[in-house]
Amino acid sequence: MAQPAKRGKNEPEPRPIIIKKIIADGHGGHHGGAWKVAYADFVTAMMAFFLLLWLLGSTTEAQRRGLADYFTPTLVKLKEQSAGSDGLLGGASLTDPDNYPHRAAQTGNRLAITIPRDASGGAKAGATQINRMRERLEQKVQASPHLRHLMRQVRMVDTTEGTRIDLVDDADFSMFALGTTVLTPDARTLLGAIAQTVAPEAGLVTIRGHTDALPWKSGVQANNWSLSAGRAEATRQQLMRDGIGERRFRRIEGVADRELLIADHPEDPRNRRMSILLTR
Repeated sequence: MAQPAKRGKNEPEPRPIIIKKIIADGHGGHHGGAWKVAYADFVTAMMAFFLLLWLLGSTTEAQRRGLADYFTPTLVKLKEQSAGSDGLLGGASLTDPDNYPHRAAQTGNRLAITIPRDASGGAKAGATQINRMRERLEQKVQASPHLRHLMRQVRMVDTTEGTRIDLVDDADFSMFALGTTVLTPDARTLLGAIAQTVAPEAGLVTIRGHTDALPWKSGVQANNWSLSAGRAEATRQQLMRDGIGERRFRRIEGVADRELLIADHPEDPRNRRMSILLTR
């Protein structure tokens, strides 16, 4: 066996040999922060779940309906690929840009009317009024299948001023004969039901007429301003014949095609409508 070479007198001592082991696939990965993010998501989900259980157990049916409507996607998003409804009080809000073709039939779900809440959690006066009117109208149409069919033209909206009832035309229904202020038979039937719904409520009535943007024939001495105002007046007279007192009317308005329901399609028949506002 060879002997190690002797170190010279002036040579430094040799440095110690250090062996470092490197483990390429270690076990320290689970000490990172990824699991903390997943755990935080889990805890958040559980908190939301138990909050939901608490809400279900501590609220009334009417309050739960209001909460559900609050968290439901807006009607604008919900109805982008739909086309209103043929159910009772069907359709959508006035700001809902339905995109079905003009001649398409209306089918879909019933309109859910949101019940607004005040700061204390109780139902607002407007919600109480619109609920009473909706129930009264539903009872009215139960005995008449034809009237029930016409209810798809009715939209009820709770506004800051009061309850607004919109009677909306479509490709298969028109309140008035084309280009005139003459009510159709179906429109008179519908207004009769609306009058019986509005009559028991307090408050004044404002009627606003809307038209589409279809151009008039050359040489016709008329315009959408006079047409919308004339239709509002015809609606007022029909409501008076159906039992609404003359002193109940606050004003009538004709706004032509300046407040379109379907802004992207000014000539859409749904832009023709009558709005009946019952102020609080």
